[in-house]
Amino acid sequence: MRSQFVGSISLLAVAIAVVSCAPREGDGESAEDEARIALAPTAPGMLPAAITGDAPPPGGVDIHYLTGDTATTGYLAVPDGSGPFPAVILVHEWNGLVDRVRQMADAFAAEGYVALAADLFGGRTGSNPEENRALTSEARGDMPGVIANLNRAAAYVRARPDVTGRIAVMGWCFGGGIALSYGLDGEHHEGTAIFYGSLIEDPERLRALNHEVYGTFAEMDNGIPPDQVERFVQALRSIGVENDVHVYDDVNHGFWLRVDEEPDLRREPALDAWERLKAYLERTLGA
Repeated sequence: MRSQFVGSISLLAVAIAVVSCAPREGDGESAEDEARIALAPTAPGMLPAAITGDAPPPGGVDIHYLTGDTATTGYLAVPDGSGPFPAVILVHEWNGLVDRVRQMADAFAAEGYVALAADLFGGRTGSNPEENRALTSEARGDMPGVIANLNRAAAYVRARPDVTGRIAVMGWCFGGGIALSYGLDGEHHEGTAIFYGSLIEDPERLRALNHEVYGTFAEMDNGIPPDQVERFVQALRSIGVENDVHVYDDVNHGFWLRVDEEPDLRREPALDAWERLKAYLERTLGA
């Protein structure tokens, strides 16, 4: 594998087993009978089944984390055990909160994180590019509402007795750009992980970041080309924001969440990105 190491680097990989009940819709309150995901961190050299297409059906629960809003439906995956655990908030791609993202939440629970996949589209998903563009345009047109949504998601997980209070926010494509925007405008949290999401290059704007940033990008991504990633990293460096940002050669936008579409090409860079992500979360959130 060849990759362009744009920022600083680090290293380190999910069999998922559901421990109790099947998914059910929650009401935003913690419940003793909620589904639990067995702790089963990936071993070195292993990818989570969520991105290789081998994961079982989602094993967590649907929740309504916005008071009085029954359309917006997040997805919660909780590790087996009493914790306390760090937490991650996942921001979906342009088609909304679908099972691949729910399975990724299960993967993080198996790693030992309380994982909440947020819903920024009010329970809707898109089935084609036109619908997806309409949904993302609507969300981007109400960024204060998006930030408020994620603030509430963070407040929900932070209030749980099995959460340490340390939270990272991450996303892919549309969600990656939103994760960065939330890092700038959201309430305090400890980590931001961007997978080929829209970038901001203005150092003065980026001064709002108060934690290390993780980024994974693709050499063949015409929407976010390597030179733009380099400018982003230089802006972060100019203001002293630590970062672990890589551009992977020979892959395109969207490569990481769907390794199964081109496994021979995507597996090796996806594994490196996963091990970097695991190490990043350990550094920023703690075990």
